[in-house]
Amino acid sequence: MEAQMGEKNRRAMKAVFQSGEVPGLVAFDDKKPVGWIQVAPREKFPRLESSIILKPVDDKKVWSVSCFFVHKSHRKRGVSLALLQTACDFAEKSGAFILEGYPIEPSKKPYPPVYAWVGFADVFLRAGFKEVLRRSETRPIMRKILKQPARRDRR
Repeated sequence: MEAQMGEKNRRAMKAVFQSGEVPGLVAFDDKKPVGWIQVAPREKFPRLESSIILKPVDDKKVWSVSCFFVHKSHRKRGVSLALLQTACDFAEKSGAFILEGYPIEPSKKPYPPVYAWVGFADVFLRAGFKEVLRRSETRPIMRKILKQPARRDRR
C-alpha cells in the first residue's frame, strides 16, 4: 500500500512539474540537494480545507508551507530555518500577503525528526511567525505577515 501511495505522489508531482508550477524550493550544500520545502497558495492543498484541525482560520487569502524535508546529514544545522526564510521571500515575491504554517510542537517527550515533515514550531517562531490559532495540543496554526495589501485588496 505504501508503495502505491508513493507512486501516486510521484505522478502528482510530475503533473505539477509539467504544468510549470513551482512545487517547492530546494536547499543545496554546494551542489548537493539537502532539503526541500513545499510552499504555494493554500488552495493548492485541498487536504487543509477538509482538516478539522487545519481548516481555514478566516477568509483571508494565504499561502501555506505544507511540507519540509531535510536530509538527516543536515538536520540541526539551520537548513529548516533557511528554507522557511526563503519560502517567505518566494511567497512575497509571488504576491502573497500572508504565509501560514502548520508545524508540530511536540510535548516534552522526544519527537523523531523524520515525523516532523510539517516543521517544528520553534523554527517558525525564529522566522517571525506568530501563533494565530490552536485546535490541537501539538499543532498550532502560525502566520507571518509578509506585506500589507493595497487598500482595495484588504479583507
